[in-house]
Amino acid sequence: MSLSMYQASVPVFLQMLNNLSAILAKAEADARNRKIDSEVLLNYRLAPDMFPFVRQIQIAADLAKGAAARLAGVEVPKHDDTEKTFAELKARITNTATFVESIQPSDIDGSEGRDITLTLGEHTLNFKGQPYLLHFVLPNFYFHCTTAYDILRHCGVELGKRDFIGTI
Repeated sequence: MSLSMYQASVPVFLQMLNNLSAILAKAEADARNRKIDSEVLLNYRLAPDMFPFVRQIQIAADLAKGAAARLAGVEVPKHDDTEKTFAELKARITNTATFVESIQPSDIDGSEGRDITLTLGEHTLNFKGQPYLLHFVLPNFYFHCTTAYDILRHCGVELGKRDFIGTI
């Protein structure tokens, strides 16, 4: 049995978005319990040249909604990058998950050969659907999810592997 484009994308995005939301809830509770200003966690970065926690979440959400939309051949929803609180980040994840859930298997299956063009700054990237998902989106999506998790772990939030992977 082959793995469809839908199976390799939408359920993966939804699982990790739900896990990120749960991780955010733990981080918010941890900050409150340890009397840490939430801005410290939200703006923390692992290295000076890396994005802070809040941006890691924004990018992970953007990758999920962007890939689902592009593979389905629909317009990518726009979100302003204005989140400054855990609640606002959770709302962004919820909005992203709601959009991703609206994509049906018939919208994405068969998109392996779909032309995908991305403009990132001054660079234009051209992909076919399957390499776009497998070699660009998924590695980047997991990178930003992992980096967000790692930032919180580094800051002392009690998280474990199960928090990252979630329930299967």
